Amino acid sequence: MVLTHTTNHAYSHPFPTVTLAFFLRYYSPQLNPFSSHVLSTDTISSHIDPETGRLHTTRIHMKKTRLPSAVVKLLPSSVTGGGGDKSSYVLETSVVDIKEGWMKTESKNLNYTGVLSVVEQQHYSTTPPDQAPSTSLSSSGVVPSSLTPTSHRSLSPNTFVTTTFSYRSTLGAKKHEKTMESVEGGEDHGPRRFGNWISGWGAKRIQQSIESIASNKTDDQIIKSRDGMRIVLERLRNNGVVAVLRELRRREGKSVFEP
Repeated sequence: MVLTHTTNHAYSHPFPTVTLAFFLRYYSPQLNPFSSHVLSTDTISSHIDPETGRLHTTRIHMKKTRLPSAVVKLLPSSVTGGGGDKSSYVLETSVVDIKEGWMKTESKNLNYTGVLSVVEQQHYSTTPPDQAPSTSLSSSGVVPSSLTPTSHRSLSPNTFVTTTFSYRSTLGAKKHEKTMESVEGGEDHGPRRFGNWISGWGAKRIQQSIESIASNKTDDQIIKSRDGMRIVLERLRNNGVVAVLRELRRREGKSVFEP
């Protein structure tokens, strides 16, 4: 079973500024106070497709992570590692088409996937969701299903984003599959087989509980994420990109835009 949670939002900032804020949102807690849980960000790859002009980027974020207390209580410490803050990695991929005016991103956890897999997909666009052209994901990135020559158009003052979270727990699934194979192969009989069925249904209930607990925390997570983006956007609007980055690098003791 996979639980999904989808929301729509609009930023009162043009698309180029919003895309820049997306890439800067974890730059420093001084720029975004809601990013203090992000310990580091590294760019694995970044390139512009010479045929489409799209920017493809893959980054990895290391974050402080705390499993929901309800999940920690539900599962043994051998599975969760116990309570408390831990570090985990999140893989982020993105494709930006500045000409067409859209950006597609996907982030997924690389740790605790045996307990819960969380995938966040976002689609940023200069047009509202009900007017945006459909897109599909291929090995080369996100490609609009129908492409037409792009004519010059005025810069929209707003950027619209659709965010979808998907939650899936597979805890105990492999063990249940092995049990079923043994049963079908005639290796298990009588009361023990009935116990295995009970075990299988128990794993399913635990999976659904984990997915539900994580999904219920989505609204709070989205609010913090949007508040962080809003702060970055306002600072870029009020001070300008160069001034913001220069000040951040100065505070960190780094060289400032050497010519």
